[in-house]
Amino acid sequence: MKDLGLIGSRLALIIPGAVSTFNLMIMITGFEGIPQSLEESARIDGAGDWTILLRIVMPLAKPTIMVILLYYAVGHWNSWFNAMIYLRDAEKMPLQIFLRDILTRSQLGAMTGQTDIEDVGLTIKYATIIVSTVPILCIYPFIQKHFVKGVMIGAVKE
Repeated sequence: MKDLGLIGSRLALIIPGAVSTFNLMIMITGFEGIPQSLEESARIDGAGDWTILLRIVMPLAKPTIMVILLYYAVGHWNSWFNAMIYLRDAEKMPLQIFLRDILTRSQLGAMTGQTDIEDVGLTIKYATIIVSTVPILCIYPFIQKHFVKGVMIGAVKE
């Protein structure tokens, strides 16, 4: 990252996690699961490569794409370690760094025996957990409908 000049840039958080081998394997398996006969029948009907991709393959692969999207969203939302390493400016820090600092300070206060911090410690921890999970919980219902459609697509007989 230093040689690329990305220290202090948000791109340092995005580029290393842009392609995951695990997610790539899921995508390959999802695309291989699309029946070849659908492409062949579209070619017989006169469809070109782009038409087949946009009107046949992409709608059938949408559940797989949504799963990968959810994996990436959760992974990037929960990541704080790369931000600690690569970012120096507090304005560019993600929310997870600040939430981690809150939890660390409340645990440190509980260990040192400071009663004013200890009393608020559990409330801060619970509030931090809510703040960190609510955005993902809000995204999931919009993606869930694609999971159900993906199960029904597998019912096509050849």
